[in-house]
Amino acid sequence: MNKFWIILSHTYTTRLKTKSFLISTIISLLFIFAIANIQTIIDAFSDDSSEKIAVLDESGELFGPLKANVENIEEDIALVAFDGTVEEGKKAVQDEDYQALVTLALNENQLPEATYYANTITEAGIQTAMEEQLQQLKISAATQQAGIDQEKLAEIYAPVTFETVALDKSAKTGEELSQARGIVYVMLFLLYITVMVYGQMIAQDVATEKSSRVMEILISSVSPVTQMFAKIVGIALLGLTQIVLIIGVGYALITAKQDELTGGMFKYFGIEGASLSLFVYAIVFFVLGYLLYATLAATLGSLVSRIEDVQQLMMPMMFLVVAAFMIAMYGLNAPDASFVKISSYIPFFSPMLMFLRVGMLDVPTWEVALSLGILIATILLLALFGAKVYKGGVLMYGNSGTLKDMKKAMKLAKKE
Repeated sequence: MNKFWIILSHTYTTRLKTKSFLISTIISLLFIFAIANIQTIIDAFSDDSSEKIAVLDESGELFGPLKANVENIEEDIALVAFDGTVEEGKKAVQDEDYQALVTLALNENQLPEATYYANTITEAGIQTAMEEQLQQLKISAATQQAGIDQEKLAEIYAPVTFETVALDKSAKTGEELSQARGIVYVMLFLLYITVMVYGQMIAQDVATEKSSRVMEILISSVSPVTQMFAKIVGIALLGLTQIVLIIGVGYALITAKQDELTGGMFKYFGIEGASLSLFVYAIVFFVLGYLLYATLAATLGSLVSRIEDVQQLMMPMMFLVVAAFMIAMYGLNAPDASFVKISSYIPFFSPMLMFLRVGMLDVPTWEVALSLGILIATILLLALFGAKVYKGGVLMYGNSGTLKDMKKAMKLAKKE
């Protein structure tokens, strides 16, 4: 057991001091800080003054209503009446006295129309706001001409009352689904990133030791099972260190800016209202999913002698992770689909898909237990198989890097 902790601590401390870990952690923390202060950053780089739009009203009756509508909806846009000619207005825009020039007129049906002049037409937001509010004036004028009552028109355009009621008493309500959505999505994305990053890190760590011939010394003094799981746990603790830092900083920033974030994305995801059982399931499926893929990564990493070959041999595992993530993204909108349900029992998919179903649906306990049982059994079988491949694979040198090399590794393990 002492050798296990020695290898674990060596793996952890060595990776902890690497530039890649430090840089990725710093970048992640900066990203979290930027997200929490996104509005402050936008305000710092944006011009506090309103966008001045010159309006030349040839009809003499459209400017007032348009100004009231636009400035009521868009606080950053200020409409200014322009008394000159169109050419003078264009010149003023070119001289950057105004952001744009809008000419208003009435057509032959006495309905409003407009022309928008600007140095560039890349500011789609301003154009859209002007067009939408002018459309409202057109509707108002057209309905008045047709003798339609404005109150009746407002009633027609009012949103339809549409309620959703689940007849199944065990089905989750819309509020409960909203509460579960955030933690489900975060866990799926976190597991995906963890497996992709740290799974490859495990394989590279094994390949690095093989390339330096350190493995020959280690394998003679430490059992392959001890060595493999020491590396898996060591890398897991490294990932946990990074995740705790990110979550800790994120929680501190969210707590400090709770008032600013209220009603935004944080409320939409509903993480605050998620049940305790959902967090427990998240931890269980996350740990088991990591162990499954980490064991596979260590097994594959033992087959290569050069770091350059790791990426090639890891591709099948990466495809499994990507496939699970893509099915999970589909399942967020259709968690009760048969395809998602069947996939949730497949070990390489169940950490993401069964957790998704647990979060979004009322899944029977026996289904969750069956999925967990299959997943744990697969991890144990993969650990036994991986230990044998690992024992022989770490002694293989030369050109290797295909799944056929597992057979050679198994033969070498039997000779030991």
